[in-house]
Amino acid sequence: MASTPFFGKRESPVLPTRPSPHASLTGDAPAAARASDSPPVAPPVEGVPLSPVAEASVAVPGGSKLIVGPNIKLKGVEITDCDTLVVEGLVEATMDSRLMQIAEIGAFKGSAQIDIAEIRGSFDGDLTVRDRLVIYGTGKVTGTIRYGKVVIEEGGQLAGDISVGTSERARAASPLPALQRAA
Repeated sequence: MASTPFFGKRESPVLPTRPSPHASLTGDAPAAARASDSPPVAPPVEGVPLSPVAEASVAVPGGSKLIVGPNIKLKGVEITDCDTLVVEGLVEATMDSRLMQIAEIGAFKGSAQIDIAEIRGSFDGDLTVRDRLVIYGTGKVTGTIRYGKVVIEEGGQLAGDISVGTSERARAASPLPALQRAA
């Protein structure tokens, strides 16, 4: 009986390829080899704007990224120098970042200053979004919220002390009295 190394390079067996279900009916072999099982993705059409929700999903290329995976709890920290934070677990922190994405199973509690926030899970605390806050249908944002622009998908929830503008000057310049803004 030949033994294969546990921690070493193994020769992978050459498996025969099956024809793709997307292969041409004429039996063109190169077309069958090029076809993939995944549906083609159309590139964005120039001049046609994306929906605000689709447009919001922007990753920071080449930037630093922190992913807090499912069932992970990160408590009592200050997150700095992070371009993208992806929350799939629970984060209790203070942070300043460019992009925050909270997954459906994710939750963030604390204080955050973000350029773009995409919320599919829950956020509770003090949130300042300098550019765009996107709350998806499964998202829930509560607390003190300041934002430049907001997009809320049907089913998304936003509650608390909410105001447009990310600075105290913008809030003070509002024509509404303080009592009406809190309602």
